[in-house]
Amino acid sequence: VVPIRYEFSREVAVEKVALPTSPRKGQPFDLRVVLSNTAPAGDKNPGVARGRLQIYRKAAGREELRADQVVEIPSGKRVFRIREKIDEPSFYTYEARFVPEDASQDTMVQNNKASTFTHIQGSGRVLLIENYEHPGQFDFLASRLRGKDLEVIPQKSDGPNLFRGLAELQPYDTVVLANVPRDHFSDDQIKALVRNTQQMGAGLIMLGGEHSLGAGGWTNSELEKAMPVEFQIRNTKVAPVGALVMIMHASEMARGNHWQKLIAKEAIKVMGAQDYCGLLHWNGTDKWLWGGIRRVGPNRKTMLKSLDRMQPGDMPQFDPAMKLAAVTLANLNDAAIKHMVIISDGDPSPPSPQTVKLLVDGKVTVSTMAVGSHGMLGNQVMQDIAVKTGGKYYVVRDPRALPRYYQKEARRVAQPLVKHLKPPLSPRPATNHEIIKGIEGDFPPLSGFVLSTVKESELVEVSLLSPQPVATANATVLASWTYGLGRTAVFAADAGDGVRGDGWAAAWKSWEHYDTFFSQLVRWSMRPTGDAGKLTVATDVRDGQVEVIVTALDQKEEFLNFLDLAGKVVGPDMEPRDLRLEQVAPGRYRGTFESGDAGSYFVVLGDAGGNVAVRTGVDVPYSSEFRQRDTNESLLENLAGLTPEGGEPGRIIEPKEVTGIAPTGPHAALLATNVFRHDLPSATSSQTIWHLLVLCACVVFFADVFVRRVHVNFAWVGPRLAAVRDRVLRRDAKPQPDEYIERLRARKTEVSEQIETRRAATRYEPTEPIEDVTAILDANVSDAPPKTKRPAAGDSLAPQQPTEGDDESYTSRLLKAKKKVWEDRNKPDE
Repeated sequence: VVPIRYEFSREVAVEKVALPTSPRKGQPFDLRVVLSNTAPAGDKNPGVARGRLQIYRKAAGREELRADQVVEIPSGKRVFRIREKIDEPSFYTYEARFVPEDASQDTMVQNNKASTFTHIQGSGRVLLIENYEHPGQFDFLASRLRGKDLEVIPQKSDGPNLFRGLAELQPYDTVVLANVPRDHFSDDQIKALVRNTQQMGAGLIMLGGEHSLGAGGWTNSELEKAMPVEFQIRNTKVAPVGALVMIMHASEMARGNHWQKLIAKEAIKVMGAQDYCGLLHWNGTDKWLWGGIRRVGPNRKTMLKSLDRMQPGDMPQFDPAMKLAAVTLANLNDAAIKHMVIISDGDPSPPSPQTVKLLVDGKVTVSTMAVGSHGMLGNQVMQDIAVKTGGKYYVVRDPRALPRYYQKEARRVAQPLVKHLKPPLSPRPATNHEIIKGIEGDFPPLSGFVLSTVKESELVEVSLLSPQPVATANATVLASWTYGLGRTAVFAADAGDGVRGDGWAAAWKSWEHYDTFFSQLVRWSMRPTGDAGKLTVATDVRDGQVEVIVTALDQKEEFLNFLDLAGKVVGPDMEPRDLRLEQVAPGRYRGTFESGDAGSYFVVLGDAGGNVAVRTGVDVPYSSEFRQRDTNESLLENLAGLTPEGGEPGRIIEPKEVTGIAPTGPHAALLATNVFRHDLPSATSSQTIWHLLVLCACVVFFADVFVRRVHVNFAWVGPRLAAVRDRVLRRDAKPQPDEYIERLRARKTEVSEQIETRRAATRYEPTEPIEDVTAILDANVSDAPPKTKRPAAGDSLAPQQPTEGDDESYTSRLLKAKKKVWEDRNKPDE
């Protein structure tokens, strides 16, 4: 055994920051910071590291320094305690940082900080996120909610304090998205909103407006999965459709093809199932990528796959592509909104006035995005296109902004989802839900709302319906359901103040139940607080795993046993994972989960009834390679001491054994020692092959059953081979006449000659004229059979009597007539 020893002669690390799981508001508590020093201790080298220990506290986007003191860390570990008190309810993060006085005393700076977090519950906090393009639209709602003892924190969708991850959302019991479009959020922020509701139990409310729900580009987003309604309409009789055409030009932007594929995918994702979409690119000529403009619903997957094969070329002129798009859009009679987006560097020649007029007459708006353009000339061409057609012009300098621009342009196509009610109509209650409980009388009228489709789930509860449209599945004004551990709701109208002044619910502002309705909506969605007694949670990070230990006590400080505790863990990747706790002692429960990545891990524990008992978490400040590692000397000694059969124990190779040998350096001992032992008996190894034997047995068993139960006849093989042989032999030979056919032909000729001979022998010429041969023939052809009389022996003119079954032909009737005449002439006299 060759031991590998980690030699950190001087290394200081912040191992852990610990605080109580649920400190109370205004109650002092101790914050503990564990620091370790790997410097060896001794008389000549005391191994004391000096530096400054700084404690920072973060809450609601603010960071403040809580402690800054000079510390001395002797060899080993030392715990520092700092007295803290929290007066305001919120979600707090504490971070400890060590700044060494002498940089030579610290090898790695990556492990010089660690953090933890805690939550101080209050009366109920609401995060109201409003559209930064229309600030103040929901000020009236926020003021009325504060009057109902709700703490409302408004933030703009582009504000510096807007949440970036799951940690910043923990101070709030409910998040309200107030008429905010999809393109104002990143994918990570949307994922954090969903996980905050599904796994952390917080509420999520979406208020309507011209930039909300499907009209705000939220279609096919992950947030749509958390809502009780779908943001698209599949019934064209309820909402008209839109059409979008994208023209891609190979710009000189870095990774231009990559970004064009990405933005096209983002635009397709936000479009509804009934909308139309087409993409034109130049590849020697202007071509449709998927064969023309198609409806998105049945072709969405095909469109997304086709984008991977797109290779836009250097388009020489705008006119052919724009004209082709204009003609195609003119033929879409059911498209209410027709829009075009062009991305280019502006090098192609501008479109002709006739093409621009064709677009304007067809009510097609064109937005242009100039990327990597060469001076003002290229910008001016694309700007003129946008201005003349009523579109918008963008100058893109950072390609990372392109997806957001395309999502914004795709929202133009979704505008038909807004349902305007003229005259305004009052919604009617559909169920007696908790949100509208206690509200008597009719609801005030609405002048508009955003159309949606109720999800087909028994958990969805529709509380308010609009009289129009007639289809109730698309007339939802208020719907709610439980999603994971949290609750979500959609109010498809605004809160009274619209983007341009009077909102769709302007009449609601003077309604006597305005405060009651919206406060009950918010309180219903808020994070539940279960009463599960007193739970104390401790966490410990070790060897890539987090150990969660829960001590459960009731109100009388007695152990709570046989609890069915389980939970969810959300890591830095925002992917949830299950956590199961098992009872290991009276009132003590234990569970573990993997923590390979650095970052914050949030844990929500609950009982079997689904009630949230406690929220906690642990912070992994840095990767495991920056942690101090000790060599397991005892394990290595045990491995080396194993005695093989017929041999001697092994040994540990130490550098001190090879003094005086030529090789030098840390691997000198290994190079100077023969680590291969040749005095051991031959080793044998075995390998399990039972699965192969089972496979062979199955094959043999099948063959045995087949032979016993299936009868196979090979009699057909011989004739078939003979036929093949004859066919091969006759392939080049001349065809020979068939002997049987030749015999038939000879026999036919012989019979024909005999018939002719007999006919010649029976030819008759009458001695007296026959007056009416036809009458005789007719008389002869009667129902009664003719009389036959054997002729006398000397009468040679007697005709041959026809055989039975001869055809009744003209010749046979003629013979019968001759016979009758002959009989009449030879009748004896009476």
